[in-house]
Order: sequence, then structure tokens, then C-alpha cells
Amino acid sequence: MNNIPDQVQDIETLIKLQQAETEIIRLKEILEKFEKEKNKLGLKLKQFGMALQENKESFSKAAFICSDLEKEIQMVDDRIVKSNEKLRMVKTNKEYQLFLREVDDNKKRKDTLETELIERLDEKEKIEKVVQDGEKEYQLLGVQIGSEQNDIEKKTIEDREMLDEYLKSQAKIGKTLDPSLMNRFAKISKMNQGLAVVNVKNEVCMGCFMNIPPQLYIEVQRGKSLISCPQCSRILYHVK
Repeated sequence: MNNIPDQVQDIETLIKLQQAETEIIRLKEILEKFEKEKNKLGLKLKQFGMALQENKESFSKAAFICSDLEKEIQMVDDRIVKSNEKLRMVKTNKEYQLFLREVDDNKKRKDTLETELIERLDEKEKIEKVVQDGEKEYQLLGVQIGSEQNDIEKKTIEDREMLDEYLKSQAKIGKTLDPSLMNRFAKISKMNQGLAVVNVKNEVCMGCFMNIPPQLYIEVQRGKSLISCPQCSRILYHVK
């Protein structure tokens, strides 16, 4: 590893490795963006579905209340019938007045219940309309979002294929490097958001855009050894 040809070859290999790394990062960012778009669409459908479910539960509750009111009205109505039957059978005025009052109280209760039932039925009808409209909208939205998500998937096919190729290329290139050098590359890459190898132009590191010492710049131009930027630690190379 100390002879010049090996060092030159290492620099060339590292440049190729960096090119693959840069493309991998770029493609992953693109795919992540598309994935977020898909998830956002999915969340939109999920939230709509949750709102629809709440309306369905409200409808079920309203229907249950209406059913209970109808049952209670029927019970009160039955009591009125029975009280009227008793009225025809009473023998004293006191009993007559008692059952008459009972009939009157039950009729008032029935009127109150029927008024409430009308209001509740109206409320139930409105909720039912909301649920019916919501179900239609949910189905249409599901189709629309499914179509949009499929379009996103189609757009990412080529990028996914390219990413797979670059990952294979990265692995293949990495195997040609000494493990210690590969570890060095990985460490620098992690420190610098995926950019471990950069060129130097006019004594300026194109990674951190800081000047490097003139003598160091000369060494980079010679390309006979692996030189790191004093400021950002990136491995430097010079394009002739």
C-alpha cells in the first residue's frame, strides 16, 4: 500500500466510490420524498375514514335513542289503554279521578316523548345523509388516492432500479479497497453527510470551501498520496 501506483489507484477507486455514494444519497432522498407523498395521501384517506367512522357511530347512537323513545312511547301508550280500561270498571269517584289523572299524566308524557322523538328522528336523518354522502366521498377519495399512489410508484421504478445498481457498484468497489481505507471512507462520509472525497480547486477544498496550505495543495496535485483536508478531514484529489 506504500508504493505510488497503489496510492494512485486508491485515489481513483475512492473517487468512483464517492460518485456511487453521492448518487445513492441523491436517489434515497428522491425516494424518501416520494414515500412521504404516498404516506401523506394515505394519512388523508385514513383521517377521512376516521371522521366517517365517527359519523357512523353518531348515527348508531341516534338510531338507538330513537328506538328507545319509540319503545317508551309504546309502553306509555299501553299504560294509557290499561288506565282507560280501568276507568270503565271503577265504582267510586275517587278511583275514577285517580285513573283519570293517571291517563292525563301518561298522555302528557307521551306528548313530550313524541316531540323529542320527532327532533331525534330529524337529527338521525341529517346524520344519515352525512354518512351516506361521506361513504360516497370516501370511495371516490380511495380510488383517487390509490391512483395517485400508483402513479408515484411508477415514477420511482427507474430510481429504485438505479439505486439498486449503485448499491451493487458501491459494494463491488468497496471490496477492492483495503478494509482500513474503506473504514476511513465510511467514517469521513458519516461525518460529512455522505461526502468523503472532494476535489481541490485553486487551493480551496470543494467540501468545506476553506483554503488549504500551498504545500498541501502541491501534494494533492501530485496525487501520490492520500491527503485529507485539515478543516473537514475529507480526502482530497485534484482534477487536471
